[in-house]
Amino acid sequence: MSAGTRVHRRWALAVAAAGTALVAACSDGGMPPTYPPPGSPPPVSGTPVPGRSPAGSVPSGVPDLSAPETVATGLDVPWGLALLSDGSALVAERNSGRILQVRPGGGAPREVYRVPGVVHAGEGGLLGLAVAADHDRTGWVYAYFTAEHDNRIVRFRLGGTAAPEVIFQGIDKAGFHDGGRIAFGPDGMLYAGTGDAGDRPSAQDPDDPNGKILRLTPDGAPAPGNPGGKPVWSLGHRNVQGLAWSADGTMYAIEFGQNRFDEVNVIRPGANYGWPEVEGTSNDSRFVNPLVTWSTVEASPSGAAIAGDTLYVAALRGQRLWTVPLRGGPPGAELVGRYGRLRTVAVAPDGALWLTTSNRDGRGDPRPGDDRILRFPAR
Repeated sequence: MSAGTRVHRRWALAVAAAGTALVAACSDGGMPPTYPPPGSPPPVSGTPVPGRSPAGSVPSGVPDLSAPETVATGLDVPWGLALLSDGSALVAERNSGRILQVRPGGGAPREVYRVPGVVHAGEGGLLGLAVAADHDRTGWVYAYFTAEHDNRIVRFRLGGTAAPEVIFQGIDKAGFHDGGRIAFGPDGMLYAGTGDAGDRPSAQDPDDPNGKILRLTPDGAPAPGNPGGKPVWSLGHRNVQGLAWSADGTMYAIEFGQNRFDEVNVIRPGANYGWPEVEGTSNDSRFVNPLVTWSTVEASPSGAAIAGDTLYVAALRGQRLWTVPLRGGPPGAELVGRYGRLRTVAVAPDGALWLTTSNRDGRGDPRPGDDRILRFPAR
């Protein structure tokens, strides 16, 4: 790809958008999960940050994975999921561009917004959703989606007629490795996980938004305290699909590997996680080793959420919910094969775990009644 065709990815365009305020892991493997991977340092705390998480604090309850409630069925590849203070949730349909509101206790999903300009192809489309901690006051909802020429982040208010405001753009798109997960951290900043869009060297280029975790203000500008004053928080990622924070402010990210290892990483500002030089662990001191690795057949990890001292990771190809004890110990596997491919996991303030399936995305045989949203109450 020539430099001219990649100009739109540089920071000049991305920051201009803010200023106006406007194939995944697919190979077979058979290796058991590794915790910690050989040569990895023991888990350490990340950089605690002031403020609060979107839920106010990390829920301390333990979800009861034996007694789910089916909140909604018949959805079209639900991808992003954002929990609201009234107990309901917003869900993004990747292919249609619709945002639906769903509630526990039944009732048909209700369309509350349709993001204009969504282009679905391969893994692209309407992807991550997020609401800030002050959503009840401001009404802002954020979405990451694939447009005609790029991946971008917009914000809007439900029920409004105004066009969404583009707050960040110029993230290269592709039929795969589009990233897409966004979340507000406990510092009130917006974090976005991007993919390398099939261009591996971009992950190591500090002036390229692809293959990164970005940290932005709610208006889309580089957040205060970012390394070098740029949007990049960390680099060397292949395809970030999940973001989560523990009670002490430690940040975790989940990403697809290539042929061997999927990863859980502890994220530190300015750190380099090795892609494409490294997949999984290495002895190269330039790169941070993952906290946990799985073989790609067991994982293809997507959403991530934390309740108490446990990180929950939804697995697509692995068709299971991984549990990672953050105080040490090996990961466990729950719900293996019970609901098919699992895309997104979120934990509500009441400790309930919400889970979306992804059985109608062309990666396997559709299951009758899917895709669906499940809710597992706290014990």
